[in-house]
Amino acid sequence: MKKRRLANAPKLDELIREVRRQKIMLDFDLAQVYGVETKSLNRAVKRNADRFPKDFMFQVTRREFEALRYQIGTLKTGRGQHRKYLPYVFTEHGAIMAANVLNSARAVQMMWYRVSQNARVARRQARVGSKTCLVGKGAKKATRCS
Repeated sequence: MKKRRLANAPKLDELIREVRRQKIMLDFDLAQVYGVETKSLNRAVKRNADRFPKDFMFQVTRREFEALRYQIGTLKTGRGQHRKYLPYVFTEHGAIMAANVLNSARAVQMMWYRVSQNARVARRQARVGSKTCLVGKGAKKATRCS
């Protein structure tokens, strides 16, 4: 099967920041990745607030946002160029959940990409991490992983 590369996908590693000792993505970066407006992302998240506990998503404080602005250079000049509200940030699990609540083809594409990456890593760890592994649900006999 031919590998599909995500068109116009920003390098995700460059968009990952650290706040409160957690790796996060800012709402406007995540919206860009999913191909939607920040306003649409935040609206969908608020409609589905029960799916986003505090370890999935939270709003940064003014001080945290100032520190992030200086790190990433988001200070723009001109009228109407500054955010009215503090941004929300999403952990890895929150970013995946956001893809689930958005009605965007791009969000679905990114979600499946992430799920396939996780599956690939899990298979690799099963092969490398042990001499035997269970194959299939409820397998009675351990078989060798190759």
